[in-house]
Amino acid sequence: MKTMENISHAAQRRAMSLIIDHVLTGLKKDRNKEYIKLIDMAEKFYGDGFTKEQYQAARDAVNDPNNRWINFINQVIDETNPRVAKMTALNLGYEAFFRGTKMIRHNREVYKCNIPWLILFDPTTACNMHCIGCWSGTYGHKNNLSFEDMDKIVTQGKELGVYLYMMTGGEPLVRKKDILKLAEKHNDVEFALYTNSTLIDEDFCKEVVRLGNLTFLLSIEGNEHTNDERRGAGHYQKVLDAMALLRKYGIIFGTSVCYTSQNIDAVTSDDFFKFITEQGARYGFYFHYMPVGTNAVPELMPTPQQRKYMIDRIREVRSPDYPINFYPMDFQNDGEYVGGCIAGGRNYFHINSNGDAEPCVFIHYSNTNIHENSILEMLQSPIFKAYYDGQPFNRDHLRPCPMLENPDKLRKMVHETGAHDTNLESPESVEHLTAKCEPYAKAWAPVAEEYWKTHKHPQPKYENYKPENRDDYATSKSYLYEEYMADQKKAAK
Repeated sequence: MKTMENISHAAQRRAMSLIIDHVLTGLKKDRNKEYIKLIDMAEKFYGDGFTKEQYQAARDAVNDPNNRWINFINQVIDETNPRVAKMTALNLGYEAFFRGTKMIRHNREVYKCNIPWLILFDPTTACNMHCIGCWSGTYGHKNNLSFEDMDKIVTQGKELGVYLYMMTGGEPLVRKKDILKLAEKHNDVEFALYTNSTLIDEDFCKEVVRLGNLTFLLSIEGNEHTNDERRGAGHYQKVLDAMALLRKYGIIFGTSVCYTSQNIDAVTSDDFFKFITEQGARYGFYFHYMPVGTNAVPELMPTPQQRKYMIDRIREVRSPDYPINFYPMDFQNDGEYVGGCIAGGRNYFHINSNGDAEPCVFIHYSNTNIHENSILEMLQSPIFKAYYDGQPFNRDHLRPCPMLENPDKLRKMVHETGAHDTNLESPESVEHLTAKCEPYAKAWAPVAEEYWKTHKHPQPKYENYKPENRDDYATSKSYLYEEYMADQKKAAK
């Protein structure tokens, strides 16, 4: 029997669906007018989740005919299949950003633990590729989450307010049939898949359009030479083929790039950004190479100077005047915008194909498993509570990670919580893992500290830390949020 809350939610979703239909129709006539309506509605619904200055800055951007990001949004709308556009707005916009965020913040206070904004899980370890330096390549094809496991993850996640789910692997599309079944059953959430592209075909794209709630991040690393050198001959062309299909069907997609000491120039060049945008990619995640697993290649970790370059380069590409319509995000270097480490359920966590709940996709230690515990019980397990107690791991958010930049903290948490190794093929002790990170952490620390002290940083209005850890963080910032917003407005003009 449905509860009153479920009935109310269903009614709200129907109302929001009608509003989105009206807005999408109105966008064909007067986009600026409809955008302002959306901002007004967001302010009414979301309230003080953003500051008055932020809402006004959004209105100012809409009224500026030269604003890069409004023009970017217009381009995405023009390219996207109407069904996909509607479901993205309904699931990612209403369910995840607005309704879900409110639920999550409430549940963090109720349960006294981290509650994530997204959950990442691996449908399978199986993969049809063996990329150099990838820990997944050591796992083999032994483990799979059943459809029932995946359904449990999403069902229980929604009860806490989680309406965004990402999948990796292995290659998640090895489980294509079950993924489509899951997306249909949970058509009120958004799914994003990290994929090597090789299993995307025409029939699959037709199903994605019908459902409307899947998006894709395609693995690509620079030009054909730098990509195929790590991922194998012929992979580059298969990515281009997949991009052409997704573009043809109006399916939103982005890129997933692992940057290394060997490919960093190739994956951040103007030519690369221009090329992937011409193929239809509109956003992308950049991931710092992590020396995880017994087949890791520590020499692939970027040097301190390369990482410093990466920070500056991503911010340049996101600046108001950069001429290419692509929005990159850097998992490691954008810590200042999200308050440091987002793992351990603070903003996300990972469930591997054996069902083990890991604090991070890069950190394979756990006390809990989906076959034995609920999502909430996972978030209250010892290793997750250690993250909750310890975040932020560093007040310098260019050194956020308890593995890569603060390896002593990961060792301490693993030992104190009794978390066991969850590498599915070749166990790796926390000492072995962190030993590979210590030279890097030592070399990066002075560069990061100098950069942090000499650059301005935003201070988000809401900090989802354990209450006892919030005040110290607020006073550690020398650069106020209001000053940051004022500078952003000046830059936009």
